[in-house]
Amino acid sequence: MQTMTVGHFKSHFSQVLDCVQQGEDVVISYGKKKEKIAVLVPFKRYAGKPKRVLGLLSGTASFSLSSDFKISDEELLVL
Repeated sequence: MQTMTVGHFKSHFSQVLDCVQQGEDVVISYGKKKEKIAVLVPFKRYAGKPKRVLGLLSGTASFSLSSDFKISDEELLVL
């Protein structure tokens, strides 16, 4: 992974895209402090991110409400 400033990125745009096409990540930094603001990654890796599975810890925890717990829809919306 290489890091470059916005100015370097602008002046070497084609070469940066070639690096990204070859599978390399490129970090873009900005300002005097060279704060990292963006990362260019190959589209295959971006599009191929697996979806999060809800209920990953299903069966490991539980909860229950007591029988005297009552709240109306209006009370819930006010909270």
